[in-house]
Amino acid sequence: MEYQAIKYAVREDVAILTLARPDVMNALSTQMRAEITHAVKAAEREARCLVITGQGRAFCSGQDLGDRANVANIDLERTLRDEYVPMLRAIFDCRVPTIAAVNGPAAGAGANLALAADVVIAAEGAVFIQAFTRIGLIPDAGGTWWLPRQVGAAKAMGMALFADKVTAGEADRMGLIWEAVPDEGFAQHWWDRARHLACGPTEAYRGVKEAIRGAWGNGLEDQLALEARVQGRMGATRDFKEGVVAFAEKRPPAFEGR
Repeated sequence: MEYQAIKYAVREDVAILTLARPDVMNALSTQMRAEITHAVKAAEREARCLVITGQGRAFCSGQDLGDRANVANIDLERTLRDEYVPMLRAIFDCRVPTIAAVNGPAAGAGANLALAADVVIAAEGAVFIQAFTRIGLIPDAGGTWWLPRQVGAAKAMGMALFADKVTAGEADRMGLIWEAVPDEGFAQHWWDRARHLACGPTEAYRGVKEAIRGAWGNGLEDQLALEARVQGRMGATRDFKEGVVAFAEKRPPAFEGR
């Protein structure tokens, strides 16, 4: 696919997907959603870590509503089912670790696009806004699923009802994101984080995602059984063997991602 609404590059085993419609604050169009889905699936094959970030001053302003005269004709159910679901599933199910590097405002579906990633790193100047009720809608793009799991029912309900801006610092403190870092040096910081993951035990990272997500629907016994199954697979990987040898030899491990 020839990308027009995003930029995609792979460098040192890190795939960087940049939302590239800065003139509309990287609003999500049909084309952009298709390109994101395609690029995420490419990253699984070509890299060991995926970063999603935005070009310009925003991360993503959410759904592109286009010409206001045509808003009433938007079939939101179809759009969510046919365009958002494949995109969000591609990110959530990605076989390599994913980072949302939120460089600026993330609003509506743009905020929830970020939450689909495994880790969210935000610049201190960024804000998160569940802006849906401002235009008479409910949170979508996975918002009603991610928010209560990240911050609890009380905070999720308040964010959804009031549609207040949540600063990156507040998002960090309430557990919505992994970390908020200074604007200066933000790009270098997320790159260092991405390279750490790209050089790590990729199969173990995949197992971490499977086990932690499994805990959301499991009781203790089922979760212990899941841990045992996943750990059994990890014990058969080359990276586990390398990790043990490196530990014994008192040197950094050279993980291969398999």
